[in-house]
Amino acid sequence: MKLRLPALGLACLLIGGFSFTLIHAQQRGGAPAGPPRLGFRVAPPTYQQSCGTCHGTQGTVTDGKKAQSIAELQEYSPERVYSVLNATPSGAHANLATFSDVQKRQFAEFLSGRPMNSAAGDSRSMTNKCASNPTMANPASAPSWNGWSPAVSNARFQTSADAGLTAQQVPSLKLKWAFGVPNATEMYSQPSVVSGRVFFGSDAAWLYSLDAKTGCIYWSFGADAGIRATPVIASIKGQGATQYAVYFTDVLTRIYAVDAQTGKLLWKTKAGEHPRAKSSNGVAVSAEKVFVGFSSMETTTGAVATYECCSFRGHVAALDANTGKKLWTTFVIEEEPKPRGKNAQGVTLYGPSGGSVWNVPTVDPKGGRVYVGTGNAYTFPAAKGTDSVIALDMNTGKIVWQHQEVPGDAFINNCSATSRGGDNCPETLGPDYDFGGSSMILQQLPDGRQIVVAGSKGGFVMAFNAETGAVLWKTNVAERPPGAAGLIVFGGASDGTTAYYGLNQNGAVVAAVNLADGSRKWTTAPIAGARGISAANSAMTGVVFSHASDGTLRALSMTDGKVLFEFATAKEFQTVNEVPARGAAFGQSGSTIVGGMLFVGSGYNGQGTGGNVMLAFGLE
Repeated sequence: MKLRLPALGLACLLIGGFSFTLIHAQQRGGAPAGPPRLGFRVAPPTYQQSCGTCHGTQGTVTDGKKAQSIAELQEYSPERVYSVLNATPSGAHANLATFSDVQKRQFAEFLSGRPMNSAAGDSRSMTNKCASNPTMANPASAPSWNGWSPAVSNARFQTSADAGLTAQQVPSLKLKWAFGVPNATEMYSQPSVVSGRVFFGSDAAWLYSLDAKTGCIYWSFGADAGIRATPVIASIKGQGATQYAVYFTDVLTRIYAVDAQTGKLLWKTKAGEHPRAKSSNGVAVSAEKVFVGFSSMETTTGAVATYECCSFRGHVAALDANTGKKLWTTFVIEEEPKPRGKNAQGVTLYGPSGGSVWNVPTVDPKGGRVYVGTGNAYTFPAAKGTDSVIALDMNTGKIVWQHQEVPGDAFINNCSATSRGGDNCPETLGPDYDFGGSSMILQQLPDGRQIVVAGSKGGFVMAFNAETGAVLWKTNVAERPPGAAGLIVFGGASDGTTAYYGLNQNGAVVAAVNLADGSRKWTTAPIAGARGISAANSAMTGVVFSHASDGTLRALSMTDGKVLFEFATAKEFQTVNEVPARGAAFGQSGSTIVGGMLFVGSGYNGQGTGGNVMLAFGLE
């Protein structure tokens, strides 16, 4: 619910136990530029102690005044929160003066899920506006890469015909244009390319529509929070003259549909079922439904002794694509959280919890199924539904089958292996070998069998019977036991006979696994000095594209893994919109290949420095 202020524009707000006056601030802009942000991935180190105790799931009452819950605070702009934190404290709240300006900005941006000065991202202030905005062609009328994968099977594979490229041409790819994303600190949103247009979001809370050939900008849309998601473009009904919509989610679980031609908002729905829920990846759209999974920031705050750890359960939701109406929500942990005692600080603890869904759902429209992988538990003992592959009925959300691969895997950031259940930490920590951000790959083998292929952070690639969930094979591609960062993080690609997974270990290693029996076809030799691969692979006929955490884009031969093309993105670029930009690491999203071009965003904050550039490659 969006809070409303009294007519005079003043309201009392409690933040971290401080009570003072809230003054109207501009929703976008209106505050001075600040230091580099932490980004929306993590909470400021002192947030829970300073703010979270009062502004928790419900919000506490202090001196007869109720503090807003964190969900209510998330509806405020960062400028508004920042202005509150800069108000003059008094009495018992005098220690607000100890907050540095950096802390105030970090708190404000964390709560709002977007940076201050967001107006900088508006396309109306850019120098490369397209001369006209011709009517969009039907997205289905030409090759496209629409969403996390060209199709909802999430194989992340493009034929040479649809790619507009051959394996022989890939070594000749050249940078055609670069677009600088204003006010962004990291690049997450993988671009979708349909009807000759590039659609992607930014952590600065803007969705963009660019011309694929030139990088000129058609329009921008300002969301309420940062956009980590890959957008999907699909037909929409009942919205006047609008034929095609762009569907996406912001990091605070709002799902949007905007007009693909103009960027006009059509509908918006808050779909997460917990105040600390997050949207970590994109949506899938099929059969006039939008499917999305939800993760949580409890994994970063759960270890703090003042936090009532933990009550989030991973869930998947389906919405009507035409209206935004929520059709169903399914929790991957069936049991509802309940009190499980108090910690040494006297804080009530809850459980079971965990099982985040931070991969893009995989859809089988013919079979009527949706497939997702789930994360680790937060609380011990780990509940059924964590570290699992789950099949749901796409019409009802009912769980059809599920397979838990690592029972007992409870993990929270900032807990140590020697904590042994002290306070909020699990009695046994980890190993954190869940299915992470790696979307399931749905494939039909030459013999007619339909399988679901899953890659885990523990280094296993597995295949399941898509109908029954029976395990068909399991292959360990790890050269050594992975750490909590995981070995297969955001997934692989498949050409129908082989799955190709990048490994998050030094050397930028890629493993090719035979889909028929799980045998390993080849594994690339480590590249000296190269970093690991957490980002998803992409593929086209004869070529696998990998994206290393040092910002190096590589094209590998599907035959033997030989490097065909290499480009270092961790550098500064001259941009078509004259916004200063540089690349950095690849961490989540991979390349999009269509129409004779390759598009990729560079700038994951994996090495301490983020980036803000969208790159487009093509042939001379």
